[in-house]
Amino acid sequence: MKFGKHSSPDLDHMDVTMDDVVRVLDIEELEINIFRGVSPKEDRPRVFGGQVAAQATMAAMRTVDGDRKLHSLHSYFLRPGEVNAPILYQVDRIRDGGSYTTRRVVAVQHGAAIFNMSASFHVAEEGVEHDLPMPEVPDPESLPTLSERLEPYRDRLPARAFKERPIDMRWCDPPGWRPADGESWNSRVWMRAKADLPDDETLHTCVIIYASDYTLTETVMRPHSVHWSDPGVMVTSLDHCMWFHHPVTADQWWLYASDSPAAAGARGLARGTIFDQSGKLCVSVTQEVLLRTSSQQRDG
Repeated sequence: MKFGKHSSPDLDHMDVTMDDVVRVLDIEELEINIFRGVSPKEDRPRVFGGQVAAQATMAAMRTVDGDRKLHSLHSYFLRPGEVNAPILYQVDRIRDGGSYTTRRVVAVQHGAAIFNMSASFHVAEEGVEHDLPMPEVPDPESLPTLSERLEPYRDRLPARAFKERPIDMRWCDPPGWRPADGESWNSRVWMRAKADLPDDETLHTCVIIYASDYTLTETVMRPHSVHWSDPGVMVTSLDHCMWFHHPVTADQWWLYASDSPAAAGARGLARGTIFDQSGKLCVSVTQEVLLRTSSQQRDG
């Protein structure tokens, strides 16, 4: 499904708006099963992983009948993506069954795979239901915006920490730019798209995928009081898996609750649950993160 073009094609700025995200998710079909995606022009050293996962999912979705909805994806980040080069998404139609459809997507830049993903789609069925309760958290409108939260620490953080983001994020824990040793390693963040989105479930799902990569790596760093801005810190996502239980409206508030149950061997596991504002658990997420300090640096 196409949802139309948005904004100007000139994205020559450091800030990224939700309008930009919608535009880059409208990937171009070059040939049957082959799509091309671009990135907003921003000061990132590599393509944002959530963008690649969302574009790959959009490519898969455009090869699947509309009566089948995404219920899970399993993916690996293989190489850093280059921001100024297009990404080709090659879709393999693995299976079209009676109830389930499976797709494999490989993202390629300069002839090399940077990301691969398996995605499964399912026709609607009735069945048993249960879910975890949403944790008790403050109302999102009562919490400071990201810029308000970081303003007291402007002299300690890089300029890119203050750039415009397409997702409104409101942390539920006390304001601060980094946790101290011994503080809770749980993360509770309210999120929503900063602009109204078209009434298109495909687009809302891909925006959720895009945003789901924003705070999980921080969940692994929190127990050790490690921060992005620390000299010699290297942190990157290794994989990303999601299960979709109920639809989420991405431009309304949803809670991203996450924690990190274990870390070893320079890798940490993060897991997240996404609740809508009514308290329904809609999406489950896991991600393994590579985390190295200056004493651990080596080629990836």
